[in-house]
Amino acid sequence: MHGIPYKDLEFKEGDLVGLDIGMEYKGLFTDHAITVPIGKITDENKKLLKVTKECLQLGINIAQVGSHLGDIGYAIQKHAQENGFGVVRSLTGHGVGYAVHEDPKIPNYGKPDKGEELKQGAVLAIEPMINLGTYDVKTGDDNWGVVTADKKQSAHFEHTIVVTKDGPKILTI
Repeated sequence: MHGIPYKDLEFKEGDLVGLDIGMEYKGLFTDHAITVPIGKITDENKKLLKVTKECLQLGINIAQVGSHLGDIGYAIQKHAQENGFGVVRSLTGHGVGYAVHEDPKIPNYGKPDKGEELKQGAVLAIEPMINLGTYDVKTGDDNWGVVTADKKQSAHFEHTIVVTKDGPKILTI
């Protein structure tokens, strides 16, 4: 689900492949992820990709001055679970700027009006990771990567945004 590719990795028809890229430019970082299908995929996987993209957009839309981190997580969790999917809890979005991972952590689950209040100028990486099955994940055989505990497919989309007085602005493509 989430890790460093290895030399003998082979993709096959129906796989979902996540690409997660942190980039530095002039001392500042962004973080961005997409999940792409390999060839024909099942209707269930098509729905997973669609819902995960929608979760990302819902999380971004909530990132307003005065909103709380819990509001973002709640919007993501509610939409994913209403569609029958698990929301990864052990991996989170995060602040980003002078490092690719900064505080605060931004869980993809939560309660409205809870957590840190968003301020103008906050730069955040919102990144729902949604699973076909359980939300549980485990460390892979390489002791670094993360895989779904039930071996079912997962999707991950991410944008770096900045919170402005006029609403969230997406900084990544």
